Amino acid sequence: MPTDTPKPWEKSLGQFLEEVVARDPGKTFIEIGGLSRNYQEFYDGVRKAAAMFAGLGIQKGDRVCLFMPNCIEYVYSWFGLSLIGAIAVPVNTAYKREEMAYILNNAEAKGLITDPLLAEVAGAAADLAPSVEIRLLRGSDSKVDGWLDYGEAHNAAVPLAILPEISPHDISMLVYTSGTTGNPKGVMCTHLMYVAAGQGFAHWTEATPEDRFFTCLPYYHANIQYYSTMGALAAGGTLVVVDRFSASRFWDQVREAKATVVNFIGMMMPVLSKNEPSPDDKDNTVRLFYGSPSFPPEFLADFQDRFDTDIIVGFGMTETCFGTIEKIGKERRAGSSGEPRQHPQGGFENQVRIAHSVTGVHVGVDTVGEITIHNPAIMPGYWHNEEQNTETLRDGWLYTGDLGWVDSDGFLYFVDRKKDIIRRRGENISSQEVENVVKRHPKVLDCAVLAVPSELGEDEVKAYVIPREGATPDPEELVYWCAENLAYFKVPRYWEVRSELPRTPSLRVRKDVLRQEKEVLIEGCFDMEAAGIKLR
Repeated sequence: MPTDTPKPWEKSLGQFLEEVVARDPGKTFIEIGGLSRNYQEFYDGVRKAAAMFAGLGIQKGDRVCLFMPNCIEYVYSWFGLSLIGAIAVPVNTAYKREEMAYILNNAEAKGLITDPLLAEVAGAAADLAPSVEIRLLRGSDSKVDGWLDYGEAHNAAVPLAILPEISPHDISMLVYTSGTTGNPKGVMCTHLMYVAAGQGFAHWTEATPEDRFFTCLPYYHANIQYYSTMGALAAGGTLVVVDRFSASRFWDQVREAKATVVNFIGMMMPVLSKNEPSPDDKDNTVRLFYGSPSFPPEFLADFQDRFDTDIIVGFGMTETCFGTIEKIGKERRAGSSGEPRQHPQGGFENQVRIAHSVTGVHVGVDTVGEITIHNPAIMPGYWHNEEQNTETLRDGWLYTGDLGWVDSDGFLYFVDRKKDIIRRRGENISSQEVENVVKRHPKVLDCAVLAVPSELGEDEVKAYVIPREGATPDPEELVYWCAENLAYFKVPRYWEVRSELPRTPSLRVRKDVLRQEKEVLIEGCFDMEAAGIKLR
């Protein structure tokens, strides 16, 4: 019986990697952590990682958490696990014990890989997760009790003669993203999603094998996975990865990398623009910046002119690698995040429509509602979260939880977040998660957390606190309380102690009323940064 020919994006990561390596095995693929690997060397390292995991008892479908900074072991592990059908689970390196323990337990992780600098937190979290059987430590010069040496195990591994058959629809990564429930949700990202993302990104950026893709984003971000890494592979280019974003070092790193394509997240652009102008501003090889969110056209024009580069912005999310994007060289529409992203190959239709925010029924143009997306590269769902899946995935459409509108030409305009999510410095923060931590303080009776405007163009976090009777909570004390229990970026910058908060008849806090206090949202508040408190 004849079968349908697979589409170009219907590949496992292993199949995709074999194809791109065969094109030019000796070409440099990745430069990371002072190391350089060509395509063949990288593939050999990935195959050894696959064999290492298999030898340790990791099987198809098993989850392994990656809790480490950007390094070659991170990329080896992701692809190595994918070769045997196992699932990588990237974890934010800023997470504390309880935050990480939640991920380990929710994912039912069988393995955990970390760095010596993170081993204390990782070990403490793993002690709270009965499913964790294998602990691997990278980059250590000495033995650490309870941990296997990643380098030794990897070097000793012999590549498997036969790899298991992997479907493009199998899960490659389980990427946790914050939700309104207070706990992160695990987005099931398939092999197909990554392959399609890479093929798409190479197309959207008009990339060639001569391009050098530069990123300073951490590997637990979907952006570096979908676009930087997979885009470089699809284009046959070179990927340059540094440890983190630094405004003072950024342009020196870019020049050293001879970067041509740079990925960014929202806060980076305004921060770079605040640097003092320099005669060297145009001294770079970058032809294109890509990222989100949309900025005012005048800001983008000034940035492009100052640094002699081009910028395209888009709308996307972990749940699908396809949203909207601007086209290179096409006139920018103020406030727009571009048109629906399309795959370079036929048969891949990406649609972006607006749905009524209450009924979910799709509405016409120029009408604000919930942004919905339909394409072949949408997640199959959230890990162990059927309730959220029912709300988010309807008749093949992804309901994003974000509000926007489209014009008659199909250009998308983002308006606001329907979800109660705060976007701060490139990170998604659940307000409820922060509230739950603040409420545990012995001097706090109730708390409401919301986003307030930032001078960087994204959000800052503000906490409204109602004290317990007879108590006087000190904002500085609350800052350090949060810092002990939350990643640094989740700690509220602004604090306001009040005797009461506006409420609904059912006594829920009216955050909509608080948001209307725009002129006085931060006036007179305790400002952690103004007080000179640094948490990192």
